Order: sequence, then C-alpha cells, then structure tokens
Amino acid sequence: MNPVITMRDVRKSYGTVEALRSVSFEIERGECVALLGPNGAGKTTALEILLGLRRPDAGEATIDGSVSCTPQSTGFPDSITTVELVAFAAEHYANAADPMATLQVFDLERFANKRVGGLSGGEQRRIALALAFVANADVVVLDEPSSGLDAESRRRLWAQLREGTASRTTLFTTHYLEEAEALATRIIVIERGTIRFDGTPNEFRMRFGMKRVEFTDAEGSRQVLATLDTDEAVRDLVRSGAPFKDLLVSQSSFEEIFLSLTGVS
Repeated sequence: MNPVITMRDVRKSYGTVEALRSVSFEIERGECVALLGPNGAGKTTALEILLGLRRPDAGEATIDGSVSCTPQSTGFPDSITTVELVAFAAEHYANAADPMATLQVFDLERFANKRVGGLSGGEQRRIALALAFVANADVVVLDEPSSGLDAESRRRLWAQLREGTASRTTLFTTHYLEEAEALATRIIVIERGTIRFDGTPNEFRMRFGMKRVEFTDAEGSRQVLATLDTDEAVRDLVRSGAPFKDLLVSQSSFEEIFLSLTGVS
C-alpha cells in the first residue's frame, strides 16, 4: 500500500537546538497513530512540518489527500457565531459533513447562534475539534485534542476518532496516555528529536513493560518483585517455602512504561 503520510529524513533546528533529527515514518490509510513524547520532544514541530506550517531544514514531508487539523493553539473571530464558523470551514471541502450535525456530535448545538468570543475556553476547544471533523477529510491531524476538555467531551472525541477508521487516517499527539492506549492502532514515541519507538500498543507493552508480583511477607511488610515472567516468579516464591499472603500480579501501566522509556519524572 502507498502511505498516506510520509516523513523522510526530516531535520529541523531552531538556532543551536535540534528539534528533529532525521525523523522518518510512514502511515497507511486507516491507521490511528499517537505521536507521544515529553514536552519539547519535537511532536508539534513534526506536525507543523507535515501541515506545511514550517519548512524542514532537510528531508521531505507529504500528505496524500485532503487534510484537516486542530492545532494546539487556536484563535477565532469574537463576533462570528459558532454555526457560521463551522459552516465557513465546511465550504472549503468537497465532501464536508453537515455543520449542525457536527455541532451535535460535540454537544455544541445550543451554542450554534452564540458568538464564539462569548464562549468558554473548553467550549472553544470543542469548536476547534468540530472544525476538523466537519471537513470529512482523508487525514485528520490533532495536536493535543483533549487539552481543556471535560470527561464527557473527551468521550465524544474518542467516539469520533473510532468512527470511520477505514476511510480516515488520524495522527494525534496527547499527554493523556490512556487516550493513546484506548485509541491508537500504532504508537510513535519521539524524544529529543529522534524516534525511540514505532509499533503497536501491544508491542510497546511487550518490549518495555515489566510485571509485578506483590505479596505480604511473614513480618507483615509488603514486598514487590519486578519481573518479565510472573509465572516463574510465583513458582520461585512457593518453592522458597517462605510464608506469604495477599498475592497480587499486575502489569506496568501504559504511563509507567512511557515515563520509564523517556526518562520523564
């Protein structure tokens, strides 16, 4: 298959700071890819280069097909109404969705005739997402889409991202690790301008995740064993003959694995 999104040997520096160091990846149609990394890792720079908002110092970045986006920061005219703004965006796309139907998806229909400048930050963030989805574009690029959203709005966004995966390709950044785990079919971790991992969420867990065997010993102290093979760890514990109780086997959380990989504290 031909990739829909391509970055090939992309480099970008700001003065002496290398934001991207020969970054390369391809994304196929229908994939939902989470681009993860700590602050300053180069995520937003990569998205801006893909969208044509910045020029790379070297390499190439392409998107095949129509594209819509929600950037990390947005600014709207204060006097325009919500439905006017979404309808204006829809006019730029041949296969756009119905503006009012899109407002309903993001629980914005009651603000349809209200001026955007009078809405809260969270409501304006939902409008920014509606602008991306009303396009019905082949590719949707979202930079921190859940930032500033309440739990219900976040669930609505997740539902939208899960729909139409066969016809839409999604690339998003997020600081919510549970969002990446819940939505992404693939994860790319970028740190200090280089790619540290590229694979499925399950591969991410298998490669970097540790498991824990917890138990209470004879003195009543809680003990924790980190291991890749919990079955063997439990067998060793039983064979040791040491008394224990309250056995618990668990796996490292997605967030714990990410923090360990990137060294973020």
